[in-house]
Amino acid sequence: MKIDQFVLEYATPRAGDIDVVGKTLADRELGLGVINPRTDEVEPVELLTAKAEKALEYYRPHQLFLNTDCGFGCFASRSVNEEEVAYKKLCAMVAAARELRRRFS
Repeated sequence: MKIDQFVLEYATPRAGDIDVVGKTLADRELGLGVINPRTDEVEPVELLTAKAEKALEYYRPHQLFLNTDCGFGCFASRSVNEEEVAYKKLCAMVAAARELRRRFS
């Protein structure tokens, strides 16, 4: 496919290993899903950076973007998570991105 960026869900084990995508699509950009919007647990920054570091075995830093798996508002009548939890999860993702920029810039 002639696509510049793939945005894939990798926050849960069912996504499989990044190696499969990394070996085939390392010439593209990757939106790496690292946040599970369906749980109340806020992912630790260290877990998020570890997932990104695994992807960085295949992608250059400017090719990698941290994302949530899906979104926090998947259903029209109710959101997937409470606002406060979603906010904390997004803050963790931002902190991970800052840490990765610090390390790899």
